[in-house]
Amino acid sequence: MQSIKVLTVRLLIYSLIIGGLVYLLQEYIKPTWVHETVWTTISFFLILTWLTSAFSHYLIGINQENSVNIMLGALGIRFLGSLGYIGIMLFLGVENIILFVANFFVIYLFYLLFDMYGLITNLRPISR
Repeated sequence: MQSIKVLTVRLLIYSLIIGGLVYLLQEYIKPTWVHETVWTTISFFLILTWLTSAFSHYLIGINQENSVNIMLGALGIRFLGSLGYIGIMLFLGVENIILFVANFFVIYLFYLLFDMYGLITNLRPISR
C-alpha cells in the first residue's frame, strides 16, 4: 500500500510539472502550439497512468514471478486506452486534428518516460 501512495505523489508532482510546462508554452512562448484540449489529455493520462500503475503494483505484490508480464500488460492497456481516447476525440469532431494528435503524442511520450523511470527503479532492487 505504501508503494501506491508513493506512486500517487510522484505522479501528481510529475503531472504538475507537465502542466506547468504546458501553461508556460500556452501563455508565454508559443500559444499556437497548444491545442485547446490539452488539459483534458493531461487529465486523461493522469487517471489512466494511475489506474494501470496502481493495479500493476497490486498484482506484483501478489505474485512477483510474473512482474514482466504484468508491466507489459499495463503498457498494452495504456496503449489501447490511448487509442480509444484518440478515437473518441476524433469522433466527437475535434478541430485542428494535426495539432491535437501532435500534442497527444508529446504528452503520451512524457508519461511513457514516467513509466520507464518507474520500471527501472523497480527493477534495480530486484537485480541485487
